[in-house]
Amino acid sequence: MKNFNGKVAVITGAASGLGLEFANRAAALGMQLVLADVDLDGLDKARAELEGGGATVLAMPCDVRKGVQVQALADAAMAQFGAVHLVFNNAGVGSGGLIWENSEADWEWVLGVNLWGVIHGVRIFTPLMLECAARDPSFEGHIVNTASMAGLLNAPAMGVYNVSKHAVVSLSETLYHDLQLVGAPIGASVLCPYFVPTGISQSHRNRPLDVKMTAGPTASQVAAQAMTSKAVESGKVSAFDVARLTFEAIADGQFYIYSHPAALGNVAERMDQIVHQRNPSDPYKAAPHIRDMLRAKMKL
Repeated sequence: MKNFNGKVAVITGAASGLGLEFANRAAALGMQLVLADVDLDGLDKARAELEGGGATVLAMPCDVRKGVQVQALADAAMAQFGAVHLVFNNAGVGSGGLIWENSEADWEWVLGVNLWGVIHGVRIFTPLMLECAARDPSFEGHIVNTASMAGLLNAPAMGVYNVSKHAVVSLSETLYHDLQLVGAPIGASVLCPYFVPTGISQSHRNRPLDVKMTAGPTASQVAAQAMTSKAVESGKVSAFDVARLTFEAIADGQFYIYSHPAALGNVAERMDQIVHQRNPSDPYKAAPHIRDMLRAKMKL
């Protein structure tokens, strides 16, 4: 997808973090915006700021766990703009702790947003975009699914999040191959950010009542939350930087998008272990003090 001006971008998780920066970048390129989030105050603020800068914006509350709400988002986008060209399946939440200590509600919440949100986005918007392409011979489209480096690695005490993001990488690679198979004028990318200050470590602030925590957090969950918050908020690569890299990748037709390419050494090591049937190596071998700190916080 080379031409952005006048085209329509749909962005979930648009009220903050990466989603908001995608919206800012898209607006700067002359795109019309469809913004979705469960954070209604943040969504209203984002819409007002973008409209104040001259952008055309449709903002809708949307819980991406719910297919009916994603369908309503797609219907509204088509009703207002008549086409969709660029989709960011970006909404995401985080949860940590020892994997056996995560509740059923934890799994439902994280997989609901991180995985089912992408599933709904792909199954609803891809056919819609194909219909747009059938009507317009010059149509160019692209779908970006936000995964994480946690979709390529498996850090301890992040099991639910790791599972969700590995699934998004698999879904995205399959989407890419399927679009290529049918010769669609639609590209696909998977975004794998590492530690980027986005507020995801505080995503529990928007956790819905139907998947609320029914018991206090365990020691491992408290420890994982503290460690993740510190790592994320100290990140040197900003959401603005990631948005710039992402739009450059879209224009170049690039599938894998990384915020921290240096982390790929760990991915290469993991792949080598898989191929040669070696047990997973210690993720803290280069920083044992972090493992010791985490264990101390867990009271192990």
